[in-house]
Amino acid sequence: MINAAILVVFPFCLALAAFSDLLTMTIPNRVSMVLLVTFLLVAPLAGSDLAQICLHVAASALVFAVCFCLFAANVMGGGDAKLLTASGIWFGLNASLVTFLFYVAAVGGLLTLIVLLLRRQENMIIAAGIPVPRLLLTAKKIPYGIAIALGGFAAYPSSPLMQAALAQIS
Repeated sequence: MINAAILVVFPFCLALAAFSDLLTMTIPNRVSMVLLVTFLLVAPLAGSDLAQICLHVAASALVFAVCFCLFAANVMGGGDAKLLTASGIWFGLNASLVTFLFYVAAVGGLLTLIVLLLRRQENMIIAAGIPVPRLLLTAKKIPYGIAIALGGFAAYPSSPLMQAALAQIS
């Protein structure tokens, strides 16, 4: 049961956040809350001791501090900051967090370029009848929840909880 939660909750929440951000340009707060609460419930049951859990919380706090600065500078949206913070706790203060943040940054840069190119071709896209969410073309922001989700999917196999779950399954 614990392994199922580890294997399902994180990817499901990221997928939900990505689709919500794509279609509405918002990420529901409950997605970030589910990520945080589930980690805090599952980690001890999966065998993480208090020191390991504290390192995960420290990682999340560090991500939050950086995201808060980016939010204050109006570079990052609040939903993106909350999702990135809640996702960071699943990786902990180790190399998997760096991997996760690298993937998020790389996918985010590519996503930004794609969205900007789509916005330049807005009239052609509409005339061709290509199904693109209207907000993607008209909003002034980038749905960075997509980058966070894709980065999370790519890095999650290296996370400590996923490694522990896979070791128990094998």
